[in-house]
Amino acid sequence: MKAELISIGTELLLGQVVDTNGAYLASRLGSLGIEVCYKSTVGDIEIEIEHALRQAFSRSEFIITIGGLGPTEDDLTKKVMARALGKSLVLDEEILHKIKSNFTSQGLSMPAANIKQAFIPQDTRVLKNSVGTAPGLIMREGKTIIVALPGPPWELRRIFEDQVVPFIEKEYPPKNLMVTKVLKTCGLKESEVDEKIKDIMTGQTPLEAIEKPLSVDKALTGQTNPSIGLLAHPTGIDIRITVRGSDKSKLKQMIAGVESEIGHRLGQYIFGVDDQTLEQVVGFLLYMNKLTISVAESCTGGLVSHKLTNIPGSSNYYKGSVVAYSDQIKKRSLGVDKKNLDEFGAVSEQVAKQMARGVRKACKADLGLAITGIAGPTGGTHERPVGLVYIALAAGRKVKVKEHKFNGPREVIKEKAATAALDMLRRYLLK
Repeated sequence: MKAELISIGTELLLGQVVDTNGAYLASRLGSLGIEVCYKSTVGDIEIEIEHALRQAFSRSEFIITIGGLGPTEDDLTKKVMARALGKSLVLDEEILHKIKSNFTSQGLSMPAANIKQAFIPQDTRVLKNSVGTAPGLIMREGKTIIVALPGPPWELRRIFEDQVVPFIEKEYPPKNLMVTKVLKTCGLKESEVDEKIKDIMTGQTPLEAIEKPLSVDKALTGQTNPSIGLLAHPTGIDIRITVRGSDKSKLKQMIAGVESEIGHRLGQYIFGVDDQTLEQVVGFLLYMNKLTISVAESCTGGLVSHKLTNIPGSSNYYKGSVVAYSDQIKKRSLGVDKKNLDEFGAVSEQVAKQMARGVRKACKADLGLAITGIAGPTGGTHERPVGLVYIALAAGRKVKVKEHKFNGPREVIKEKAATAALDMLRRYLLK
């Protein structure tokens, strides 16, 4: 089955909003045996939306539109869709009641503009929106299925998973499946990962790769099964394993075999799989080890604490933090010696150690994690360049400290430092 995605919104064309919905839907549809062959983005202009829809009708069997279902004047999806399909818009009283109740529950009166969201094309199946006001829609035009989903990612994903996926599985049992697993790593560069698993990626031993290189067609298309791809982020490398076939249990066995071999090669550089985050893994390890953590942050400005407390249940292991941006706070709140600050500077191994000990004591936690560094773009010297970061972990009487030299703009250095700190904690907890 050929599928097509149409993202609607001028903000997407202007680059003001990144279209994460398209990537999510393409991946999920692939896992359901539906191949996305086309993806387009159009602005909030009726003629452009209609042109994209009519073009999609001519070549695709499954179409998903994203966005344009809100209450404002530039939300045009339903209006244009009804016209393209030769349908009238009719008021759905149940949707209107739901929208009114949504506002009432927040102590608000529903603006008149929101009535627009209760109008839907005739002969349309409504997809209820439990986290917003814009319902989704499913329509048929001959053999073509059209699904309209709201733009906010949290609304789109909830509707898609709860209602569209069951619809697809019932109407279109997959014949050719694609199963994907992502291994998440940190601490290695892309070239290092590539060097360690190159033969697994190509299906050739190093000697075979020299004696018999891949054909041009195979090298360009990457059509191996399983296929393995690398995706680099500022803080790590994702390894995507994809297998194709008709037997789901065999596909899972194939993925498990590849995952096991890659895991053997990379070891603790792999911290999680699929949607797992580093802070989730760290939180789980803290909880299982019945340990508590406190954090002292300078250059990261509370970013590590933000990540840790994003995880539900973090109160079981997270005690608190001190954002000690100035030397005065480092001395007063963390007990850092003035002598060390004067002799070694705020960005030093000695100060990082004292910060870790100090926050552990102040918060009465089992572990103290500290970060001090120069995020830039100014403040660096030849001896202490921008990107120099010290991370310390205090446990009992011992304090471990590590020096890092990161590159990139300010926000990237902060993100890299926070990731390195969490990874240092993870590796300690694994031991």
